[in-house]
Amino acid sequence: MLQRVARMISRRKNATALILLVWFAAGLQACHHGPDEVQVRHAIATMAAAAEADSATDLVAPLSGDFDGNGGELDRRSLGGMLRLLALRGEHVDVVMGPVTIERRGGRLLARFTVTLGSGANMLPDRLGVYEVESAWREEDGHWRCYTASWKHTM
Repeated sequence: MLQRVARMISRRKNATALILLVWFAAGLQACHHGPDEVQVRHAIATMAAAAEADSATDLVAPLSGDFDGNGGELDRRSLGGMLRLLALRGEHVDVVMGPVTIERRGGRLLARFTVTLGSGANMLPDRLGVYEVESAWREEDGHWRCYTASWKHTM
């Protein structure tokens, strides 16, 4: 498993995927939101804190079992494996979130935001910077789960 994850990290686009899923760093805003929006904002904040704490289990907890990152570049299992490998290598990701906007699309929610990624170690400096992220969420057994996300490097 770790060899597979190491090969994935060595690939430029998959390494970007790991860094980008750290994008889930969003604090709960003080303004009023519906209970569904609050759950999604809380899940995003939880994932960001988990990524910064090198907790792969907590990072992937809000993802659906069929999560698809950036059109097939990353799934739930490989995301957790990549964070574990980075932690073993002593690397750390810093996350600074922009504001999160959430809109309802039928029975689903769409969250959009920007995220700035930094590193306290030597982690892929060409992949650090500002990204625009869009994530889609659906309710599963009373919990909102992210089932897909896409991102692009803007700076």
